[in-house]
Amino acid sequence: MIFGSGGIARSAHLPAFLEAPGVRERVEIVGLVDGARDVEPADGIRLLERQDQVAELGPVDFIDICTPTASHVGLTLWGLERGYHVLCEKPVALTRSEAVRIGDAARQRGRVVVPCHQYRFNPVWRRIKDWLREGAIGHWHLAELSVHRLLADPGARAQGGETPWRVTRDEGRGGVLVDHGTHLVYQALDVAGLPRAVSAWTGRLRHHRYEVEDTASVLLEYPDRLITMFFTWAARSRENLVRFIGERGTIAWVGGELRLDADGRSERIDYSAQLDKASYQRWFAGLFATFVTAMDSGAADPYLQDIQRVAAVLEVAYQAAERGVRLPIPDGA
Repeated sequence: MIFGSGGIARSAHLPAFLEAPGVRERVEIVGLVDGARDVEPADGIRLLERQDQVAELGPVDFIDICTPTASHVGLTLWGLERGYHVLCEKPVALTRSEAVRIGDAARQRGRVVVPCHQYRFNPVWRRIKDWLREGAIGHWHLAELSVHRLLADPGARAQGGETPWRVTRDEGRGGVLVDHGTHLVYQALDVAGLPRAVSAWTGRLRHHRYEVEDTASVLLEYPDRLITMFFTWAARSRENLVRFIGERGTIAWVGGELRLDADGRSERIDYSAQLDKASYQRWFAGLFATFVTAMDSGAADPYLQDIQRVAAVLEVAYQAAERGVRLPIPDGA
């Protein structure tokens, strides 16, 4: 059961569920919930206007939440209360208290909540993690991660001239830090763990009609390393950069090329084809396969901890930006 029929649902979630080997054999999407006007039906899938109509479809194992950020916590708790497993677009929660509420409800019901952290299945990122784990550049002390975009993703609403939900405070709950930053936060945590302290800046540099920030800078501070993150919707061209600097060399992902330079060794890998937007559903296919496994096993804690750790960093980053100070990550995050 999918909630929301916008771009991410139709371009990535539905194709992955319907076409990915290992997923399509295990999962059947029986309904799509969306009360918006002029929603186009998906072939063979019943379209519902309200979430209370889900019960009419008979037994449902899980819900997949593809709605704006502001609805994620409420829909997740609604699904858990009814005994459904939950797959939810990022970020599931934006504060530690929200993450704790979700965790308590999931454990009480014996259900799993899996966040859509699909960039873990990006082939470039997987190679970077392999190199770091293998010690290809030795101990790394500095990482730089940045995302440049010209504007926020307009989504389906732009076709009707409406304001994209991502740039509204009520539905987006934040701007570029929530939208792109969430991905880079969980990637950073995967290789470095929770930071000791966070500093941040957020603001509007170009898109002054946005209700949320179009640019953000975040520093994650560790005892022996630093991670800098920069995200903007105010760029002049679309760019991505990931760079790790270690005692023996550098790993850099620039555009579609991944580079390793260490100990006199130089390696270049062209990932342009794998990074085409049409390939994104493959990343979701990998994610959804783990979701199916999690439903089978009932292993909820790793995913709940993932949600809580990301929420802790995002919450502290916004607090640090608002107060203009460096803040520690609370104990128990």
